[in-house]
Amino acid sequence: MDQNERLCNIVKWRTKPKADKAARLGDTINELMENQISPRHARFGSVAQLWDQLLPAELSQHCRLADISAGQLKVLVDSPAYLHELRLCSSELIRELQRQCPRARIKKIRFAIG
Repeated sequence: MDQNERLCNIVKWRTKPKADKAARLGDTINELMENQISPRHARFGSVAQLWDQLLPAELSQHCRLADISAGQLKVLVDSPAYLHELRLCSSELIRELQRQCPRARIKKIRFAIG
């Protein structure tokens, strides 16, 4: 490599935009909302609303939706007694969720203590 090429490479290296520049918080949040939260909320929001409508208030107070992925709804329950009760009615819950929220593509509900 001759001296001119080395100088050109040094100039290119020094003028490269740096990847570690600070980003504006608003831009970062906007990108997060558009790419991550909004699509998930579109699927999860309607399921959460329906879930609250399907369950009696007494039962609803003891569980919360944790995740939807790969056709599985994960529900955290605060006691084994309520977990058992939810398992007993899970087939009806799945049927209603599939009927009223087809975009969520729920095939199974997994209950866990948490």
